[in-house]
Amino acid sequence: MNILDRIVLRKKEEVALAKQAVSVKELETGLHFNRNPYSFKEFLLDEQRTGIIAEFKRRSPSKGIINDQVSVRDVTTAYAAAGASALSVLTDTDFFGGHTRDLLEARAANQIPVLRKDFMIDEYQILEAKALGADIILLIAAILTPAEIKQLAAVSKSLGLNVLLEVHNQEELERSICNDLDAIGVNNRNLADFTVNIQTSFDLVDQIPSEFMKISESAISDTDTIKQLKQVGFNGFLIGENFMKTPDPGQAISAFVSELKSV
Repeated sequence: MNILDRIVLRKKEEVALAKQAVSVKELETGLHFNRNPYSFKEFLLDEQRTGIIAEFKRRSPSKGIINDQVSVRDVTTAYAAAGASALSVLTDTDFFGGHTRDLLEARAANQIPVLRKDFMIDEYQILEAKALGADIILLIAAILTPAEIKQLAAVSKSLGLNVLLEVHNQEELERSICNDLDAIGVNNRNLADFTVNIQTSFDLVDQIPSEFMKISESAISDTDTIKQLKQVGFNGFLIGENFMKTPDPGQAISAFVSELKSV
C-alpha cells in the first residue's frame, strides 16, 4: 500500500467520524455557508496579481516537518499582500499537520480565493468546505472515478464553489474532464512515491482544453520556471514548500515576486 492509498483509507475513516460529529444541517447553518465565493478565474487572470497559488503546509509525508513555527494568519496575509492570486490551505491532519480551523483562519484574514487542499472523496467534504469559507475545492483524479469527479464537481458548482481538477498523466486527464470544472492542475509530484518532475507540466499543457484555466503544481522553486510555464500556456502556479521551508514564508514570497517582476 503506497502513501496515497494510506491517506485515502484514513480519509474514509475521518469522513465517517465527521458525519457523526456535525450533521449536514449544521454545516448548512455554518458561518460562511451562504457567502458568495470569490471567482478563481478573476483573481488568477488579474494582471495586478502573480498567478501564484501560495500554500500553507506544515509538513508532508515525504519531507516530514516543513515549518510548524508560523501562524496561518501571518503567512497567508503576507502571501496575499505579495500578490498571490489564491491561497491553498491544507486541512488534512494526520499526514500534513493541517486542520479545518486553518481554513477558517485564512478565510477570516484574507479577501482572495482560498483553496481547501485535501483529499476529497465524499460530498460531505464539499459541504464542509463551503461552511468553512473555501472558494475552491480540489478533486484528485488519482483517487476518484470519472463518475465521482462528475458528481462532486456538480455539487461544488451548485454551491458556487470553483473546482480544480488535479491530474498526473494524460490517462487521468482524458478520463476525468467534465463540464463543471474551472481549472485543471498538473501535479508534478507523483502521489504514489512523492518524486517530482516539472516536465510533467510541459508534457500535458497542450492536452488540456483551452476552456479551462491551466495550473502547474509542485516542483516550482525558481522564477525562470514560472516564466517558462507561462510561455507554454499555464495561468497559475501552486507553490508551497519553496516558501514554507524558510523561517519567514511571507518574506520568501515577497522576494520571489520581486524577482519574478524584474526584467
